[in-house]
Amino acid sequence: MSLARTWAISLVGIEGVAVEVEADLSDQLPDFRIIGLADRALGESSQRVRNACANSDVPLPSRRLTVNLSPASLPKHGSGFDLAIAVAALATQLPISADALIRTAHIGELGLDGRLRPVPGILPAVMAAARAGLETVVVPRASEDEAALVPGITVVGATSLGDVLSRHGIDARLPAADPVDASADGDAAEETLDLADVVGQDEAVAAVLVAAAGGHHLLMTGPPGAGKTMLARRLPGILPPLDDDAALSAASIRSLSGSVVTHLSRIPPFEAPHHSASAAALVGGGTRAPRPGAIVRASEGVLFLDEAAEFATTVLDALRQPLESGRITVHRAGYTASFPARFQLVLATNPCPCGNRGLRDAVCECPSQAIRRYQNRLSGPLLDRVDIELTLLRVGRVPEARGALDSTRARALVVDARNRAARRLSDTPWRRNADVPGTWLRSGAGALPPGVRAPLDAALARGSLTLRGYDRVLRVAWTLADLDGERMPTPDHIGRALFLKRGTIS
Repeated sequence: MSLARTWAISLVGIEGVAVEVEADLSDQLPDFRIIGLADRALGESSQRVRNACANSDVPLPSRRLTVNLSPASLPKHGSGFDLAIAVAALATQLPISADALIRTAHIGELGLDGRLRPVPGILPAVMAAARAGLETVVVPRASEDEAALVPGITVVGATSLGDVLSRHGIDARLPAADPVDASADGDAAEETLDLADVVGQDEAVAAVLVAAAGGHHLLMTGPPGAGKTMLARRLPGILPPLDDDAALSAASIRSLSGSVVTHLSRIPPFEAPHHSASAAALVGGGTRAPRPGAIVRASEGVLFLDEAAEFATTVLDALRQPLESGRITVHRAGYTASFPARFQLVLATNPCPCGNRGLRDAVCECPSQAIRRYQNRLSGPLLDRVDIELTLLRVGRVPEARGALDSTRARALVVDARNRAARRLSDTPWRRNADVPGTWLRSGAGALPPGVRAPLDAALARGSLTLRGYDRVLRVAWTLADLDGERMPTPDHIGRALFLKRGTIS
């Protein structure tokens, strides 16, 4: 036959789209053209395919070969189309079953010797193939374990183009070289940090427990050595384990970032970009293909910005929209990509540029204007999106034992509080207190009696709270009630929530 079809997957952000790869062989001057809005890397596929076929003893015919990637209006990028293009092109002259090809997606980059190389984004690509109703997906052997994480589709791992053709009943030569292995940058060992290692900061530990139980954003201010980073790094260990959907989403983002995914981790991800990171590094993007930034990689987990006041203002302002919507959309000239951004934000900053302000045995020489400028780097709109603000002091004496609350017991308390909130919110679209909108808290089914809200109303009337801050205090109060097993917040919970919004922990 002179016309053959199979499938490849094009990734736009974390979403994959099935692309029909059509190859047509015609009696014209020899040529090999790829059409369908391909980028430069994909445009170079013709040379890789030609050499791989020749070195597999199945050379392409000396006639005009046209490969169309449909839909033609969808931008396509990367080298992951190589295998599908090669198989469709060879099927125009070889007896390969058309029924088998049309039910199969082929994903992988070809080396000149015909070996298959892994490409980023195998996991979301296989998920897209399963959603499209395809029965089988062929991937490089190095990515087979990653692809097998997706249920409902048959995964075939192949070492080379010859290996793929042999599975379609064609005799082809296998490369003499060893199969291409996965990159060494695979799943990192899951580090377990125990909350009990934090000593002398019991009230701060309790505040972090509240943040975990309600999914609240957190700001910690204090001098170096107060334990801000220790607390932040132990937050993922007390969060509830990721469910199947969240674990697949987090693994897909790791795959798209270039990591080799070997299992579904249930521990929420933790991202801590350096304060010199640009807005593009935080948000993501790229000139040709969209790559996830730190905000996206922290989705379903924790984004920790240490030395937050040292970040550029444009970088901090980039956080505001994803904090509200839980998604981030990257607009570039050639594409628009949407990524999930459901992260819990933890900010840590010093009280002044030198960090010594307020310490008894240290001297702060920062001018008052420099201190104000430093503190104002965190804008009011950003702080309004933070539920809990703590000021920590250094531990003043050597502790005699480890902390009273370890991560295992803390996680149990957090899971219990979240289950209680989920049952209370079962008739709503929300499951965490941090996600509940202010209108529901103030005037909906979650509205509290006027006597309970009195301290909040007074703070709003004085101007010490914005309406957004008012709502966030209500959310923290509900979380405190869930941790205490109460049916609804009491005036004591409102007072504690106000303290956590503008509190000092020593």
